[in-house]
Amino acid sequence: MLNLQLQQLRLSRMLQHLPSIEQQAIQDNWSYTQFLSSLCDFELSHRLDARLHRLLRESLLPNGKTFTSFDFTHCPSLQPAPILQLAQDDGWLTRAENLLLFGPSGVGKTHLAAALGRSMLELGKRVKFFSAVALVQSLQQSKVDLLLSHALTKLDRFDLLIVDDLGYVKKSEAETCVLFELIAHRYERKSLIITANQPFSQWDSIFTDSVMTVAAVDRLLHHALIIEIQADSFRKQEAAVRCLN
Repeated sequence: MLNLQLQQLRLSRMLQHLPSIEQQAIQDNWSYTQFLSSLCDFELSHRLDARLHRLLRESLLPNGKTFTSFDFTHCPSLQPAPILQLAQDDGWLTRAENLLLFGPSGVGKTHLAAALGRSMLELGKRVKFFSAVALVQSLQQSKVDLLLSHALTKLDRFDLLIVDDLGYVKKSEAETCVLFELIAHRYERKSLIITANQPFSQWDSIFTDSVMTVAAVDRLLHHALIIEIQADSFRKQEAAVRCLN
């Protein structure tokens, strides 16, 4: 009877583990509550794993970018504690705070951003990873189609947007206007992680005028953690090692 009920309720993991759990319950004289709780644990674990897999697939995060695989010793000036603290608590997303990662190419900005995104996924948050160029081009097309407001609202379903390599956005009115619209739209509503090669002092090379630069930076800075990474490029180091070998 119980088998049929579990099948009809589509509780597949409970059905799968029912014989072994039932045998253990009889052997150890479990209460009905213990028996049911053990069965539910299997179903809950399965659903959490399935949700994480679904969120990870949706996020488009780069593969293999975790804090475990990041070599913090390569960046001696980088203090891991602030970013690892963000990874352990999603409260900063609830407060719509931002993380800004600056540094030259190849020092691990994308890796850290993706690792933090992965940590937020594991806490049940929805994350989306974009290259800055691809995101801006998509928003620009939405603006041409008179759908920019709809596109920005659609992105609200993500607790965290990761915008990678902001410095590669072209300094054109069409592109920088939609970038500013994105920053303004998410201000005090949803969180951003932005990686960039240039510090704020050089953002006039991204936006078309200084007024827009100041306005964008002001919104990003208001609730943000800023991390600057100064180190040699991982990629250059790996290439040098290959040459030596």
